Amino acid sequence: MSRKTRQSGPHWRRVMAALANRDARTAYAQIVLGARPDDVSSGPAGQRRDRAIAALLDAGLVERSAGDELEASESIFHDLLTQQPKRQPQTGVARFMRLGRIDRYPANQTERRELLAWIAGETFEPGEELSERKVNERLLGYTDDVVLLRRYMIDFGVLERTPSGSSYCRPREG
Repeated sequence: MSRKTRQSGPHWRRVMAALANRDARTAYAQIVLGARPDDVSSGPAGQRRDRAIAALLDAGLVERSAGDELEASESIFHDLLTQQPKRQPQTGVARFMRLGRIDRYPANQTERRELLAWIAGETFEPGEELSERKVNERLLGYTDDVVLLRRYMIDFGVLERTPSGSSYCRPREG
């Protein structure tokens, strides 16, 4: 594939490059607000305006309508967000994480315990006693469903509830 070959769909680098240009950003704002092509001014020079509009068209931020009018793309940001980056094959607990948060729990019990033990090791000191609220605050960095994660950690023995039930601790290595 040559360098000139375009990728299918919009590319975030072209969008960011266009929006990083002051003239293109100004023209884009005017188009979003409904300005006609002749009204779009991004500086004193017509060439600058034309380059800015060309960059916006190339990035997919604006499109030409049937009447040759410029209009902001309705789908550009949705299209960019749905593009999935190619992931490198991962090993260990990283396979179950995405951007530092739990993406999915392993079905295999050994792998699930490994994931839970890793999170406990990153989050709690051995023997440290914490209230349920503090435990939840720390686990919130890994998942929105802290109750499920805390329950799994207790079930797998990587976190213990004190006999009174008022606090939790990570067992000391024995």
